[in-house]
Amino acid sequence: MRVFDYQTATGVRDALRRAVDGSAYLAGGTTLVDLMKLDVLAPQHVVDINAVPLHGITFGRHGLRIGALERMSDVAAHRDVTHTFPVLAEALLQSASPQLRNMASIGGNLLQRTRCGYFRDVHTPCNKRAPGTGCPAQTGENRGHAILGTSPSCAATHASDLAVALVALDASVRLHGRDGERTVRLADFYRLPGDTPDVENQLRPGELLTEVVVPRLDWARRSRYVKVRDRSSYEFALASAAVALDVRGHTIRDARVAVGGVATVPWRLTSVERALRGKAPVETTFAAAALSAVDGARPLAHNGFKVTLVQRTIVRALVELSR
Repeated sequence: MRVFDYQTATGVRDALRRAVDGSAYLAGGTTLVDLMKLDVLAPQHVVDINAVPLHGITFGRHGLRIGALERMSDVAAHRDVTHTFPVLAEALLQSASPQLRNMASIGGNLLQRTRCGYFRDVHTPCNKRAPGTGCPAQTGENRGHAILGTSPSCAATHASDLAVALVALDASVRLHGRDGERTVRLADFYRLPGDTPDVENQLRPGELLTEVVVPRLDWARRSRYVKVRDRSSYEFALASAAVALDVRGHTIRDARVAVGGVATVPWRLTSVERALRGKAPVETTFAAAALSAVDGARPLAHNGFKVTLVQRTIVRALVELSR
């Protein structure tokens, strides 16, 4: 780990004032400190924001609001989350380990970096870490890499389970910067790699993510998160699905579907949602709708199995939700 300057901030304005070029904000530190130890990240200045008042979980007529410094374990256990948006609690509880969930913040979870092995190994090329050096995943080992939203420059998957569930629910994030405050839909916040995979989101220099806002969606009480991985705990997704259904009688009136583990960003599947609306909530409907989930997929040499896996994961989530 390289030498850096360490400061603590007591408020949002104080944090913004202390953030200069080469700065990084420190919350739970479960990603930042890890990557600093690996020499993947080497910020010259670290601004500790744990004393900044960015806490609170509230639910009202406008939806659910979660402070960016709330810990993952606290959000997963909160009644307003488990009762109104169980898909969020399930996504959180299937993330990381209990120890990490006790430390990691919601904002940090959404801003975590990819777990691509090439990104985390400073001895290999990586366009995301060192722009212009290349993407070894294109021809090397790529079993865990993305099949959706990729480019010749990058095929790294997005790591956050929570982000998949939030994108399905059309959540937004509040951002504070020196020029003021703005709100951005989470689905628009993340950027596809294209030719600039090192630019992962819409954050401006020094900007701070302060809150997550989930619009009220009463039928999201019927929601589910399914994660398929190589082992049952402390493992990232090979494929995951966040689903919610509005079923009246024997008809699906509305649906929300997003997937993870297979794309470079949390991947909302509006085509699958359209295929579900107006149909009966049965497995044949789910299987037919899931076919469009992989439209535009570009599998690499070792991850073609994800095409079928993500379709089956969607079906499994919808079947479990309909029982």
